[in-house]
Amino acid sequence: MALIVQKYGGTSVGSPERIRNVARRVARYKALGHQVVVVVSAMSGETNRLIGLAREIMPEPDPRELDQMVSTGEQVTIALTSMALMDLGVKARSYTGSQVRILTDDAFTKARILSIDEERIRADLNAGYVVVVAGFQGVDEAGNITTLGRGGSDTTGVALAAALKADECQIYTDVDGVYTTDPRIVPEARRLSTITFEEMLELASQGSKVLQIRSVEFAGKYKVKLRVLSSFEEEGDGTLITFEESDNMEQPIISGIAFNRDEAKITVLGVPDRPGIAYQILGPVADANIDVDMIIQNVGADGTTDFTFTVHKNELNKTLSILKDKVQGHIGAREINGDDKIAKISVVGVGMRSHVGIASQMFRTLAEEGINIQMISTSEIKISVVVDEKYMELAVRVLHKAFELDQAAA
Repeated sequence: MALIVQKYGGTSVGSPERIRNVARRVARYKALGHQVVVVVSAMSGETNRLIGLAREIMPEPDPRELDQMVSTGEQVTIALTSMALMDLGVKARSYTGSQVRILTDDAFTKARILSIDEERIRADLNAGYVVVVAGFQGVDEAGNITTLGRGGSDTTGVALAAALKADECQIYTDVDGVYTTDPRIVPEARRLSTITFEEMLELASQGSKVLQIRSVEFAGKYKVKLRVLSSFEEEGDGTLITFEESDNMEQPIISGIAFNRDEAKITVLGVPDRPGIAYQILGPVADANIDVDMIIQNVGADGTTDFTFTVHKNELNKTLSILKDKVQGHIGAREINGDDKIAKISVVGVGMRSHVGIASQMFRTLAEEGINIQMISTSEIKISVVVDEKYMELAVRVLHKAFELDQAAA
């Protein structure tokens, strides 16, 4: 008998019939003698609907009240899922994040999990129940409902698996595993049977939508066995995320290509080239809880520097306002501008550690297609570039072919 945590995304529970399908799958695992914890998202489209309602009332909704509102989406799904299980004769009990006591900080709309009190879940599992938990949400020390940000249900699932020391955490979604890139962009993309934790972390952080980055971080930190599966297919092994590189693994030099069109570029022109200037620019941005991704600084011959960085597209106007109000006059910047018509493309693979020429091949491939590179960022197993948004799909396709990701592993 194993303890399994299964997470189902919004498309997997997008209608009453799909919820019944989830219940039937869970019931089969229960019939095999496993203990099962189910984490569910809101029904597909529901969170966006709720956010839309909030913005009809208040263009920039108060974060606390927004969390109070959008958390109701998952509350509906956990009750429906429990009812579907009961209808099959399976004992089930549902809990919100606050009832489980998923304790978070108080960063509304993007809270981080601090701890989980798993005793209530363990008691129910030992009593023969399937426990259904609302993903995406928790509660702070003051008792306020918090949400974990987009994709937060993945984080809930993995965090619960870690707290319960589950044998496996299964992430069910609308795809049957992790692909070399998005098959909607490149039909020849292949499903990977295995991928390393490091590669999955890079792919998630660079825009792959299969798993939310914090869920992968949790899996890595607590060594949670993680598997991505399709909720629409009865059979299949999905993709196993491993923690060790193996000679027997499906292991090309490059494992996948991620892309992200949700970023915007900000350039601060003509600032003094002196120690501390980066902090003076980015400090107020960080104080506003805005995440910065890629950063480039170019020093000019006149003693000034141009400072360029990227943020999430939704935070562009807020960041520009902060820079113009608190930074521009203080540091003497000549100009500040933003561009939300960009895309970031990343090639990822642990094989980069032992192979040279990956960057040059990437840059040559893009140059041959007339695609200009605006920014470059690298890590040990990843190379990212920013290009004009209109070239994103072309860039992904030509890079996928250049690195032979359409070819099955030997």
